[in-house]
Amino acid sequence: MIDKKTEKADLERRRFLFTQIGLVLALGLVLFGFEYKSYDKKVVTLGERTVTDIPEEMIQVTQQKMEVAPPPPPPSTTVINIVDNDVQIDNDITIDASIDASTQVEAYVPPAAKEEVIEEAEVFLVVESMPSFPNGGDDGLKKYLAQTIKYPTIARESGIQGTVFVTFVVERDGSITDVKVLRGIGGGCDEEAIRAVKSMPKWIPGKQRGKPVRVQFNMPVKFTLAG
Repeated sequence: MIDKKTEKADLERRRFLFTQIGLVLALGLVLFGFEYKSYDKKVVTLGERTVTDIPEEMIQVTQQKMEVAPPPPPPSTTVINIVDNDVQIDNDITIDASIDASTQVEAYVPPAAKEEVIEEAEVFLVVESMPSFPNGGDDGLKKYLAQTIKYPTIARESGIQGTVFVTFVVERDGSITDVKVLRGIGGGCDEEAIRAVKSMPKWIPGKQRGKPVRVQFNMPVKFTLAG
């Protein structure tokens, strides 16, 4: 039996070509393996802000407390001793009338003036009539703080909230001085509370025995995030 095979179906003729193609592919894979570079994976995390939970301490808030003033001392009386006209009174004053125009008189030297020491008025914690906010009392004060205070951006983004305790002195003319933070929460809330207190209008001053006096006042300023 004679095999019928055409020249086009004979693959032996293309063996050299297929060998060359295989060598080129193998060489390409080897070069690709040498040139390939791998990099270590890095996990990038955005900075996270942490909020420190500070336990609240009990700070005494100034409250209005009436105290009974002590009774005034009894009026003192002056005893006048009446003497007769013929009673002789000892007189230690000597008058020299012998001075004439030629008498030399020593120049008068005034005594040295003493420096006046101005003592700062006492600051009271509790008086008969405590100082108050001029527009609406406590309710007006809360409304003023709500309209004046702006929540700091850092505190808002970090979720900081709480109560800032501020102390200040209400002077005898109602002005606010010596503003300080007793306990703060950070995040810019302390500075904002001081700014709001310093910008308050003059208060109605406190009184003791009917006279205006300096009174120290403690006030909580609460920062709360909505939602």
